[in-house]
Amino acid sequence: MYIPAPFAESDLDTLHAFMAAHPLATVVTSSPAHGLSATPVPLFVDRAAGRYGRLEGHVARANPHVGRVRDGDDALVVFTGPDAYITPAWYPSKQAHGKVVPTWNYIAVHATGVLRLHDDHAFLLAHLDRLTGVHEASQAHPWAVADAPASFIEQLVAATVGFTIEITQLEGKYKLSQNRLGADIDGVVHGLRHAATARERELAEQVARRKPTRESAC
Repeated sequence: MYIPAPFAESDLDTLHAFMAAHPLATVVTSSPAHGLSATPVPLFVDRAAGRYGRLEGHVARANPHVGRVRDGDDALVVFTGPDAYITPAWYPSKQAHGKVVPTWNYIAVHATGVLRLHDDHAFLLAHLDRLTGVHEASQAHPWAVADAPASFIEQLVAATVGFTIEITQLEGKYKLSQNRLGADIDGVVHGLRHAATARERELAEQVARRKPTRESAC
């Protein structure tokens, strides 16, 4: 991923937190016979495993992607967060000199690692317990895998293949107008805070949080 210096994020805790907060990621693999394959998957982030952490996921056995990977293949996992079009009309510098153009603000984290397939019952049940436990925690009456009939869960597990990805490289790109002058950044924050969608308003807070403490050139 191309990451200019103002947009780079390498803090491991920050990247792990982002992945955990945006768990639906795209897993991309490549093979000589099939070329590129990509599947969106909700992932569990095990922050304590290895140097950079480990990702856990599962896919339907019927997914053709399963037959296109081998244990030990490299994988790229793409996590994305809020994003928005940025109009130059929000920049005070537009009025000053007009040398501005539109852009797009976004956050992306790329995790690269080694994919391992897990086709055993114990792994899948433990993985499903971890994944649902995280996402049910905020519910008033959290659902658990054990709440469903055992025979029903057995059928689902049999139709599922699990996997882990041992992360070997993490890249974070927080493209949030950090290369603009402070007044232009303030204009972006104001514009996004008054935008139509919750995604844009969420991005406004990220832009405000990432505003450099010193002025930088456009």
